[in-house]
Amino acid sequence: TLSLKAVLLVDDDQQLASALQWILADENFLVDVAFDGEEALLKVKAHEYDVIICDLMMPRLRGDEFYMQAREMRPALADRFIFITGFAADPKVNSFLTGHDVKYLVKPFAVQGLINCVKEMLS
Repeated sequence: TLSLKAVLLVDDDQQLASALQWILADENFLVDVAFDGEEALLKVKAHEYDVIICDLMMPRLRGDEFYMQAREMRPALADRFIFITGFAADPKVNSFLTGHDVKYLVKPFAVQGLINCVKEMLS
């Protein structure tokens, strides 16, 4: 039996989110998309995800704030996050990424790198 792994993709860049959704679906992942942290929180309340790919800088609820709230809601998700950011050099962003020992990729990243990161997390 083929069991599809559920991925939640959270990014306010709708073009990027859409492209990544297609790419990950092509790799046989079940991909759900949210365009900000608030929408993502609603999805985490309603569904179980194997991996969450999350941008950090978003309107309404940033990725780091979403992470903290999602972790509180579903503690098992704490080590299921892969952050994607163009702001890794920003002191606050860097402090969050290193302080929580989370996986992250710096934009622009190689798509294959993201796919490998997801597969690694699931193995």
